[in-house]
Amino acid sequence: MTKPIRTILIVGGGTAGWMAAAALQRTLGPHARVSLVESEDIGIVGVGEATVPPIRDFNTMIGLDEAEFMRETRATLKVAIVFQDWGHVGNRYVHPFGTFGRGPTLADFQQTWFALRARGLAGDLGDYSICWRAAEAGKVGARDPDPRSPKNGLFTAYHFDATLYAKYLRKVCEARGVERIEGKVVEVVQRPDDGFVDGVTLEDGRTLTADLFIDCTGFRGLLIEGALKAGYEDWSHWLPVDRAVAVPCASVKPLTPYTLSTAREAGWQWRIALQHRTGNGHVYCSDHLSDDAARETLLANLDGEPLAEPRLLRFVTGRRRKYWDRNVVSLGLSSGFIEPLESTSIHLVQAGIYRLLQHFPDMDFSPVNIDGYNRRLGREVELIRDFVILHYHATRRDDTPFWRQVAAMPIPDSLAERVEAFRDRALLYQVGADEYFSQGSWLAVMYGQGIVPRGPNPLYAYQNADKAAAGLGQVSEVLARTVESLPEHEAFLRANNMWSGES
Repeated sequence: MTKPIRTILIVGGGTAGWMAAAALQRTLGPHARVSLVESEDIGIVGVGEATVPPIRDFNTMIGLDEAEFMRETRATLKVAIVFQDWGHVGNRYVHPFGTFGRGPTLADFQQTWFALRARGLAGDLGDYSICWRAAEAGKVGARDPDPRSPKNGLFTAYHFDATLYAKYLRKVCEARGVERIEGKVVEVVQRPDDGFVDGVTLEDGRTLTADLFIDCTGFRGLLIEGALKAGYEDWSHWLPVDRAVAVPCASVKPLTPYTLSTAREAGWQWRIALQHRTGNGHVYCSDHLSDDAARETLLANLDGEPLAEPRLLRFVTGRRRKYWDRNVVSLGLSSGFIEPLESTSIHLVQAGIYRLLQHFPDMDFSPVNIDGYNRRLGREVELIRDFVILHYHATRRDDTPFWRQVAAMPIPDSLAERVEAFRDRALLYQVGADEYFSQGSWLAVMYGQGIVPRGPNPLYAYQNADKAAAGLGQVSEVLARTVESLPEHEAFLRANNMWSGES
């Protein structure tokens, strides 16, 4: 009979550490002791502010009250990402959550839309997405679970203060029995025979032991890399941005329900509206732009008074060769980093936690189980990587050396195949259940940045064009009326007890 895991030590706090603590405590309850060690002297990155819709499922799983969570983290709602100047200077498009249309005519929405569009029988792409329309109108609302309702497609995520989220989760976790230990780890103790981690030694001489260790020590990867040497796969040849400078500024009304990504000379700038401030950051390639110039560009493009000194972050895009090695599982920045362009950093923490629960070990630490975890999570990360690379590859900008470099760079074969399939006959597909981004996401970015198919699948020439056009027209009209009836963003938050009372 196998021996169960009884003690889990999470090394490092922040968003990843406290998300892991909340999920493991909620799942295991009294069957295992969950502890977390962190040091107040070690800062957290804490600039992650944007999420994608599955965060709702995570918050529900760990038993958070949505209104309380939003007040505690000064959160707002997000229905899309708006991209400015990515395809070319002056180009603007929306990557909305949810789907396009209200169901297929033959198979895929984009096939019908391209076929009708070529004949002048269809409107703009955004006409058929409720989230796209809501983003443009500054409206939000609650998603209707009834699939017959137009609000069924109103998927939302959150913008929140990541530091406040970690603090809130800490408060929740400690109230539920998670032990927080203050201390700085100075040594990782390994078993001499097999290299498994036995414990971690703190600066004050204490040694903390556990059966399973979760490494949330950020870019350092203190356990997964510092001790176990799991290795790192560098993706900077595909994603050459390697630095970010971030600063909050005073809020400017109205409260926008989307992340704004504006392409700059050697990277891009984010803008995220929270209840109490606006988050801003400039992600850039240090080969093409100095830190001082990046800082100046960021400060020159704020729409409110800066509230702090800009903070510089350095990173190398890539991943651990093993996310899980022996009895150590890495989460968050310790497992790797894909730049924040599509708001997937917190999502990948969540994905790692879900996979850990699915592959939860006993004291045998089955290599088959661990390999399965690494393979599945690795595939999910690669698919997200390809989607992020797409934004750079699909640019038509040639106005700076950076944009000329990324437009001409080789891309992974897996991405090249998808781009050519779309360009050839508007074919979109997902690679199994592990892929997060939908066909609608691929459509929004590829078409939004100027990849236009040579033509749709020839089967769509046989559809009843007038009937299909009438159907799309009805969808457009229903969505327009629905969005018109939605409340303004701030009004919705206030009416649903989600507003913190600070501004």
